[in-house]
Amino acid sequence: MSELRRFVQVDVFTAEPLKGNPLAVVVDAAGLSDQQMADFARWTNLSETTFLLPPTDPAADYRVRIFTPGGELPFAGHPTLGSAHAWLAAGGDPKKPAMVVQQCAIGLVKVRREGGRLSFSAPPLTRSGAADAATREQVLRSLRIGADELLDLQWVCNGPEWLAARLRSAQAVLALKPDFVAMAGLKLGVVGAHASGGACDFEVRAFVPDLGVPEDPVTGSLNAGLALWMQEAGLAAPRYVAAQGTAMGRAGRVHVSRDPGGSTWIGGDVQPLVHGQVRL
Repeated sequence: MSELRRFVQVDVFTAEPLKGNPLAVVVDAAGLSDQQMADFARWTNLSETTFLLPPTDPAADYRVRIFTPGGELPFAGHPTLGSAHAWLAAGGDPKKPAMVVQQCAIGLVKVRREGGRLSFSAPPLTRSGAADAATREQVLRSLRIGADELLDLQWVCNGPEWLAARLRSAQAVLALKPDFVAMAGLKLGVVGAHASGGACDFEVRAFVPDLGVPEDPVTGSLNAGLALWMQEAGLAAPRYVAAQGTAMGRAGRVHVSRDPGGSTWIGGDVQPLVHGQVRL
């Protein structure tokens, strides 16, 4: 039998409502089946929908399950920040005042609160290193670019199997018109540097056609993987801002910082837009 459950929709990684990445959150998801969650995620037709549940790990404040229209994810960034915001707004009381601990399929993820902004600790990479020649050729076909335009191609997996392509400039990233048929089987992120002195340091785009998301507006998991790789390789400063969603008319901003202890934090603003109930 269906029942009413608390529901919110938030906009993540933006200080401007309607300019980030929307997220649907079912706050009271206990008792829902896998099929009900998958059906609702397809119905919302957003890049991700999350379901908040009681934790099974005593160290966690809540547990989350993350669904795209095409399936479940073990971890994702903008759902982490949006879910933490929704849990706190619904009266969640974290065990530690300045830190929320989220349980998801990859384990525990820390989310810290600094003023009005939330940041999650970038999970360690489960796969890294350069992609092989065959994958490189597929990426060149997918992005419709020449071999000399692709500076690096690295695995930056942290749950999602992200492949990161670094191009010569932010302008080259924004000019891409991908071939999604050629991209089959890939979760492909692209990054290029902006000229120094601007408001943003990098431009990022994310393409996930196999999950029903040809282009994701703003992607926390990809930016987390990019940050760990680029900071370690000396390609990015300890603190920087990445823009994403520009090509889609959005104004996503991802605030990256590496603390003295070596942890990298991926932060963004969250704008609440819709509050209500959903019958599931």
